[in-house]
Amino acid sequence: MPEPALPEIAAADGLVRRGLKFPQLRLLAALREHGQIGAAARSLGMTQPAASRLMAQLEAMVGTPLYVRHPRGVELTEAGRILAEQASETLKGLDRAYQTVSELKGGVRGQVRVGSVTGPSLEHLLPVLREVRLTYPDIEVTVQVDTSDRLAEALLADDLDFYIGRIPDMADARPFAVDVIGPEPISLLVRLDHPLTRKEQPTLADCLAFDWILQPPGGLLRRTAENHLLERGLPMPPRVVSTTSMLFTLALVNDTNAIAPIAHAVSQFFIQRAALGSRLAILPVAESIAVRDFGIVSRADTTHPPATDRFLSLLRARTRSARARAENSR
Repeated sequence: MPEPALPEIAAADGLVRRGLKFPQLRLLAALREHGQIGAAARSLGMTQPAASRLMAQLEAMVGTPLYVRHPRGVELTEAGRILAEQASETLKGLDRAYQTVSELKGGVRGQVRVGSVTGPSLEHLLPVLREVRLTYPDIEVTVQVDTSDRLAEALLADDLDFYIGRIPDMADARPFAVDVIGPEPISLLVRLDHPLTRKEQPTLADCLAFDWILQPPGGLLRRTAENHLLERGLPMPPRVVSTTSMLFTLALVNDTNAIAPIAHAVSQFFIQRAALGSRLAILPVAESIAVRDFGIVSRADTTHPPATDRFLSLLRARTRSARARAENSR
């Protein structure tokens, strides 16, 4: 008996030639997000019967089921997931293209989505943001301050245009492009009337008698502080409060004798400006401690819209100037 013939492989534009409709792309992307025909239909302003008809037509075009029903909704098949992922990317690409066209037509206008780790957000991002608000008032800026791990995830998910930070240690570096800025100096922050601020020559060993406020285990800043102690033959702090909240860290430092390794830029911001009414001081110990190089991280395969390019140009100019000043002061 002869073997059954293999199905004909569609041409590259097969779905388009067969009548693929734009609402089917939107529906497939929405179904991937919501997992229910009704919820997906409502999100697009259409009825459930209309959505079901569109999906049936699409399945007929593709020649294979795209989803299966279960008691809580629907689940995409492997073919459905492949098409839904491509539909989402296509819609995002069209949105980016429309944004670029709109900016070119109406001048510098658009949205810039930037992320940053805490220290550079105050030292570099805040001054550039002030300049952008004055020079390009029609550019809307969204800022996410977080760890590099979470910022990298947001960048790869296309929720950020770029961020100031680092490529995570375990991440594949190939999708990223980095403009290196330099290391991030760290200070030991305490309240202004801390017992060690009254000591003539405090040492790093003296600091171990007090509580330390650190990131949870595995955090880059925590690892840097721990390595600094180990390299000098000192034990780990015996009493540690772990938190990812900068606001809670500053409040705890301000109200107790705890010591917090914090980006020097953050410490200087609160001390020099007496920001938020804080009364803080930097201990004159561990002045050489620094987290490894950070930089401006973007996707290697992305062309930025004009508004993002303008923001990046200002940011790069500032970081180059800061790097030159740092090198001249050595």
